[in-house]
Amino acid sequence: GVDLQVCTSKNPTCCTRKMEERYQTAAKQDIQQVLQTSSATLKFLISHNAAAFQETFEMLIRLAENYTSTLFCNAYRNMAAEATVHVQEFFTDVGLFLFGTDVSTEEFVNRFFDTLFPVVYNHVINPGPTDISLEYTECLRVVRRDIRPFGNIPKKAIELMGTSLSASRAFLQALNLGIEVINTTDHLHFSKDCSRALLRMQYCPHCQGLTLSKPCMGYCLNILRGCLADTAEVDLHWRGYIQALEELSGALSRAQGIQHVLLNFHSLVSDALEQARIKGPELSEQVNKICGPPVRKPKQSLRCSFDQNKDNQGLKMLSRDNEETLSNRRKEFIGHLRLYRAFYGGLADQLCGNELAATDGLPCWNGEDVVRSYTHRVVGSGIKAQSANPEVKVKGTDPVISQIIDKLKHVIQV
Repeated sequence: GVDLQVCTSKNPTCCTRKMEERYQTAAKQDIQQVLQTSSATLKFLISHNAAAFQETFEMLIRLAENYTSTLFCNAYRNMAAEATVHVQEFFTDVGLFLFGTDVSTEEFVNRFFDTLFPVVYNHVINPGPTDISLEYTECLRVVRRDIRPFGNIPKKAIELMGTSLSASRAFLQALNLGIEVINTTDHLHFSKDCSRALLRMQYCPHCQGLTLSKPCMGYCLNILRGCLADTAEVDLHWRGYIQALEELSGALSRAQGIQHVLLNFHSLVSDALEQARIKGPELSEQVNKICGPPVRKPKQSLRCSFDQNKDNQGLKMLSRDNEETLSNRRKEFIGHLRLYRAFYGGLADQLCGNELAATDGLPCWNGEDVVRSYTHRVVGSGIKAQSANPEVKVKGTDPVISQIIDKLKHVIQV
């Protein structure tokens, strides 16, 4: 083959242009494969834990909803059917917030107590033979924040939910971003210059019949540090990300955890209902002043429709899996993740050292011939160091990598 583009040599060659093109594709696939293999355990560690934490949180939400609905069924049977609808809406909002939707904790906690007040008024404060009308319900909903029938319990609920849910939400978001970072660096787009360098390193010796020779260590490092220069830029931010996760995990262990806050929400609601019951006459008076006397409509007979046994098997297991276990699981995960702090900084070295390059002292391929040792200068990692790279030309940062770095900076701030 006289028309070879990369594997040109002074010696006779057994490659054609077509073979060279196929080797080119193979070289790119090989490096993708090696990259994905090197990050596989790290990726599994994060994705496995992200799924496990998400599942635990979903369980907690279901259990907390059960506790709260049970409270109404046991202690306030006459209004349980209406109240459990609002309980369900509330815990749906908790889930939406926790798994990343843009809703505010203050807003949905307030909405829960706003919608609960008309039900409490109708059944506990001013019960009548008939139900209050829709317009009157609306008026009660609107005045709840001014007359504060539940004392400062809604405010307390907002604070507790805000801190515990936000921290757990940040933790989940960070884990999902970790997976995204690895997926991004696993599927890098290699420049034309890098692709040619990979071909020269891995398959050009085959064209001269040298199928067993491996690249020299320094030669391999120059090529991979050039091809992975962008990825090395992730290193600093990846270390910051792991440190931020570590700090967040510590804070989560010290603070009132999500488990405590969710599973005790029903007792907050119980206190709120008790306060409204005690202040009944005074509240009735205030409401009459603002909304007028109750306007009523025929009563609908609703039974307590909540099925207490539905989830109890799985949920009993969870209540045993208490706060301690959640905290230990986080600590264990962070302990494993810490081992990958330098993952992006040492990626090229790891790949050359583990499988690609020849062991020191053995004859090796330097891009042109089999030699005793590689004589060119070996450059460092990262974009700046590549200006002196004798094997690969590197132009600026890949926009995809810049984007993932911005996301890491953002999640560290969160």
